[in-house]
Amino acid sequence: MAKLKGDLGPLERAIMDHIWAHLDADVAVRDVLDSSAGKGLAYTTVMTVLDRLWRKGYLSRRRNGRAYLYSAKRTRDEHVEALVTEVLAGAGDRASALLSFVRSVDDDEINSLRKAIRQVQKERRTDR
Repeated sequence: MAKLKGDLGPLERAIMDHIWAHLDADVAVRDVLDSSAGKGLAYTTVMTVLDRLWRKGYLSRRRNGRAYLYSAKRTRDEHVEALVTEVLAGAGDRASALLSFVRSVDDDEINSLRKAIRQVQKERRTDR
């Protein structure tokens, strides 16, 4: 299966998880190294991954002395939304893809989906 454009590798995901958990603060290489995401990694490895995530558009960065501080450009939920949108855009039959997804979730998640659908329908009626 082809890799999704917005998909992250395991190390990228671990570092993004750390950054998403700290949305209220800029993150330096040292911050990642001191977290569980950076356990056992070299400083240059974390620096390279952060640079790669910045180049891919996941992070913004600003200079702080000789180092950079990074922050997420979008939330984890916005990232997931973009992935789902990309998957549906690539589906030959969107209705079948949605049906397959709904079949894969449990009853609690189906109830959450029903609530979400009602909320969106209400918002769309209000926007008219």
